[in-house]
Amino acid sequence: MMDNTQLPMMGREADLLNELFKKADRILVKKLSKNDRDWARYKNKHQGGVYIPYENRDGGFFPTLEQMNRADPTAKPIWHVHFQTIWPQAGPVPVTKKTRLVNYTSKGEETHMTGLPPSVLSELLPASFLIMGRIQDDSETAYECLTIDSASEEAALLAEMFDIGPDFLVDEFNPKEITQSEHDRVLDFAEQLIAAWHDGRIDLFARDHAAMPATIDLANLARQEYLTKQGLTSLNPFEIDAPGDALRDISRSIEWELFRKYQRRERAVALVRLVLGDEPVSISLSDVIRRLVDTLPAIDALMLSATQQRKARAGYSYEHHIEAMLNDGAIPFEKQVVIAAKKRPDFILPSLSFMENETHEKKTALILSAKTTLRERWKQVEREKADRNLYLTTVDENIAGNAIEDMASFGVWLVIPEALKDSKMAEYKGHENVLSFREFCDSVLAPNLGDWPATTLL
Repeated sequence: MMDNTQLPMMGREADLLNELFKKADRILVKKLSKNDRDWARYKNKHQGGVYIPYENRDGGFFPTLEQMNRADPTAKPIWHVHFQTIWPQAGPVPVTKKTRLVNYTSKGEETHMTGLPPSVLSELLPASFLIMGRIQDDSETAYECLTIDSASEEAALLAEMFDIGPDFLVDEFNPKEITQSEHDRVLDFAEQLIAAWHDGRIDLFARDHAAMPATIDLANLARQEYLTKQGLTSLNPFEIDAPGDALRDISRSIEWELFRKYQRRERAVALVRLVLGDEPVSISLSDVIRRLVDTLPAIDALMLSATQQRKARAGYSYEHHIEAMLNDGAIPFEKQVVIAAKKRPDFILPSLSFMENETHEKKTALILSAKTTLRERWKQVEREKADRNLYLTTVDENIAGNAIEDMASFGVWLVIPEALKDSKMAEYKGHENVLSFREFCDSVLAPNLGDWPATTLL
């Protein structure tokens, strides 16, 4: 299990999540769809709760459904069950609700969990999470429930704690099994680290086994792993069915796992050196405790730097993968070129000189900005636009529909992974200024390549 000190500056939700992990015997995590959230903020929505897939409904996590007595014996059966849920975020003290899981068989297997406090769902961004922990004692079973906003730091904690990838929708977890798996994963490395410290060679061990690769090198490792897995020789976007999904898989899944492995090792070695030093000495448990207390500010700084390292890696990583895809597709571009008002967009296609020339074809030039996460950052990009064509590519799921409309009003186009275009978890569907990466390549890049000079300036 991951301790919340690994992601500093978190709020109450991190503490609640860690406590739930300790006391629940089973935990269900569900990425919330638009319908799962909208009923809590709009009174005219037909769905009155959270959709529960039948596999989870009948898998033993929830109480068993019973057939409801109906006045009309010919009516389609309704199966339901009531149970207690506890919502620590719903008020100053935890709120207890009588929650219902109901299956109207007239709608097939469709099952919803109703009787939830709207306040914990109404303000969530797309692709946020519901977490339910089953807590059992000798007399009763209760379910403690949390919501985690997808734009929060706690969402990163949740993803690491349960090893949640970009395509995750819903699953159940056994906290004891997760703890044991994490223990097994680090045990071998810990033994090597202990031996290195006892031998007085922890500095060499850190260099050879726990050094974080440079961002560009880590990105290269991730791309190579993807290409090998897919049997490809390049990231040419014109030859890949879903180039946006490929970018998402590389940056959010493969590279993230590589980064976690290296950072776990790097942080472990740094912590040992911080507390124990580089030279092996005979040390008692009380001495270790004293050193931990003495070095607490430095430990806090180490954990904070780990969080900052994550954020910096994510931004640069996505740019590296976009650059590789443009190169492999023979798409001309200039990178990080200073334009008016000292703005420095990620990519100009095909070049700044082409964009600023006086020929008729200059209108085909464009700015391509790459952002792994958007939030309000798209407004910074919008200032680069002026009268230029601006395309903003992201793998972010949690952009609200009203923000997408705001971008449209400024003439900003969004370019996203193919899997997100019609996803029920996101809110991209139905917006004319949203293109999949496949659509961007076919309808924007391909028609203009003939007018662009072939030389790529790096």
